[in-house]
Amino acid sequence: MKKYVICGVSNRALEMYIKPLVNEFSRENEIVGLLDSDPLRFTICKEKYPQLDQVSTFNPEQFDTMINLTNPDYVLVTGRDDTHIEYILRALQKQVNVITEKPMVTNAADAYKVMQAEVQSKGKVIVTFNYRYSTFHRKIKEMILEGKVGRITSIDLNWYIDTYHGSSYFKRWNRSRENSGGLSIHKSTHHFDLINWWLNQKPEEVFAYGALNYYGQDGEMNPLKESGRFCGTCDVRNDCSYFKRWNPRIGSTTVRDDHLLAGVYEKEVPYTNYRPDACIFDEEISIEDTYVAAVKYDGGSMLSYSINFSAPYEGYRLTINGTKGRIETTEYHEPSRIPFEYPEQKIDYFPLFGGKETIELVKEPGGHGGGDPILLADLFLGPDPGRKYEILAGSEAGAYSIAVGEAVWRSVAEKKPVNIKEILFQSDQQLTKF
Repeated sequence: MKKYVICGVSNRALEMYIKPLVNEFSRENEIVGLLDSDPLRFTICKEKYPQLDQVSTFNPEQFDTMINLTNPDYVLVTGRDDTHIEYILRALQKQVNVITEKPMVTNAADAYKVMQAEVQSKGKVIVTFNYRYSTFHRKIKEMILEGKVGRITSIDLNWYIDTYHGSSYFKRWNRSRENSGGLSIHKSTHHFDLINWWLNQKPEEVFAYGALNYYGQDGEMNPLKESGRFCGTCDVRNDCSYFKRWNPRIGSTTVRDDHLLAGVYEKEVPYTNYRPDACIFDEEISIEDTYVAAVKYDGGSMLSYSINFSAPYEGYRLTINGTKGRIETTEYHEPSRIPFEYPEQKIDYFPLFGGKETIELVKEPGGHGGGDPILLADLFLGPDPGRKYEILAGSEAGAYSIAVGEAVWRSVAEKKPVNIKEILFQSDQQLTKF
């Protein structure tokens, strides 16, 4: 029986981790502690999962007390991104293993601290990159390992976040780089890790352009240049195209993202001092919502990447070019939010000399393209012994994905290429002591 403490009783924690731990995996695992700064979250958690009624609760200042009293095997870090670093370092100092949501931390300097702390600890770090586990992403990894494309020369990845999902990041704490690292870290680390994993190479240099095109006070759809508004109480919300798209006058929308409460009103979120409906046109928003980046890798591969957080639909287009062939695939995400007919995802393989092959796969149930349930099985039952390649991510993978994301926004700000080693392995960084 393995014991877990949860640091950050977020919606993500409730649905992604606590639910399966108290249900599917309860014979092998148990939750022995809950930590959060908001006591209301404990109440909501225990009402939702009565099995946890007797589990001890702690505030952030009681972290050491929690570890000493519960003696956990794992600290599960699922709070706001900027809280990750403290719990990860303190857990490693206590020689306890860590499972952390992505992004592992919010900047390259803290990622370096985590890697160094892990070296000095008996504890190990796992980063839950569930995009690796998607049916299609695992198949692409297997095709690369089989040598289908040969030596990879370039990858093109264009990601689109729709107006429902994309705007949600600007309604909440994600809008602050201090809290989230910006979207090139909070969101794009998913994508950079996927590329790093497929390539099995380390990123060396990044050059990027970026801008705040849709949100913030200068957004073209802003109905009123006045900050401090909330969707639930806004007098001009019916003049806001984003609000009207997902909140029709006749009834209320039932559309929800797989792990977000985007667009909900204050009354639906009973947490203390938390509203997920802040105005997407606030002047305090300063992070970017559009990126185009080029990444150079130490094995000779190159990545061309773009992401847009206000697209008419959600999904991505991917091409992988190699010395023996090419892989193409397109995904359309969240069918309930796509206003047109679209094809099912397939993988097209083009040998350099020969005819096209189309690969169709059985879609597995669960979030993130069926990746979530498989990731959870690896976490709570141990890695699949039948799998012939590494898939669970550690601190180094977490660090390099963050370093690329930071290099993207730094390149935008500094208008020059950014060297990954220079921001990830600065000689003057010191391990934070507790």
